[in-house]
Amino acid sequence: MKKIAVFTSGGDSPGMNACIRAVVRTGIYHEIDVYGIMYGYDGMIHGNIRKMQSHSVSNILQRGGTILKSARSEAFRTKEGRKKAYEELSKHGIEGLVAIGGDGTFTGAKIFFEEFGLPTVGCPGTIDNDIFGTDYTIGFDTAVNTALEAIDKIRDTAAAHDRIFFIEVMGRDSGYIAIECGIGGGAELVMVPETTTTIDEVVKSLKGLRKSKTSSIVIVAEGDEEGGAAEIMDKVKSRFKGEDKEFKVTTLGHIQRGGSPTAKDRILGSRSGMAAVEGLLKGESNCMAGIINDQVIYSPFDACINKSKPLKDEYLRLQELLSI
Repeated sequence: MKKIAVFTSGGDSPGMNACIRAVVRTGIYHEIDVYGIMYGYDGMIHGNIRKMQSHSVSNILQRGGTILKSARSEAFRTKEGRKKAYEELSKHGIEGLVAIGGDGTFTGAKIFFEEFGLPTVGCPGTIDNDIFGTDYTIGFDTAVNTALEAIDKIRDTAAAHDRIFFIEVMGRDSGYIAIECGIGGGAELVMVPETTTTIDEVVKSLKGLRKSKTSSIVIVAEGDEEGGAAEIMDKVKSRFKGEDKEFKVTTLGHIQRGGSPTAKDRILGSRSGMAAVEGLLKGESNCMAGIINDQVIYSPFDACINKSKPLKDEYLRLQELLSI
């Protein structure tokens, strides 16, 4: 294998640039030509492909986002679009791919491999930490720390005014950000998609906590079954009618996606990128390079896409225990 290409797809996450840097420099170390594909699958279709040098990835380790950009591609969902993408890669003699992204990225890579046989190894790039086959995903640690910084500041004003704050964090299908923010930020309640927490339970808990606490923080993952933080706050507030209690809501949103990556995400991105390239050289394909128990593990895309990654029971218990 003498020519490979790397691309980022789906939502950006801090540490993607560290991963790109590792792919490029690992490839060069092994005397491989490395190409960068701009704008993900869409760039692949339109031939937005450029050769990268060591200096192409200088001074990017500390930057959030992705220097290769990301974009959605409806065309790649079609057989014709994927055929065009393969033709463009063939023009450059590309023999292998490194795909940095989440389950949507890996789904596209799996189909592409099945149709055209181009060896592909993925790197888990998403802040949600919801991919089977790795303990942590690139960007998760930074997202949690970014959210925690905001939660700490909100805690100050909540305590100063005896308020109950509902804070929404990202996590449409996964509560990993919410639960780690809840534990790390000392939240009184955490609501996640993986478990059912009714409004009755929230009201009962908050009223019970008033005996020992004058303010409370409720962390809500955006995909909770009761709705977003604003909707949940309205439901809870209606149960406190006639009581002198003030409720506020804050949605942290895309602030969690940006910013300079933590050391943990820089190292995870670097390890994943190196493992992806060296995996291709060893014959790995149609799989993701993840880190489990501090060891590189190659998991089939099928497993990464279709197997769930449940929240740790210990985390749920810890949150409940520490909130009293």
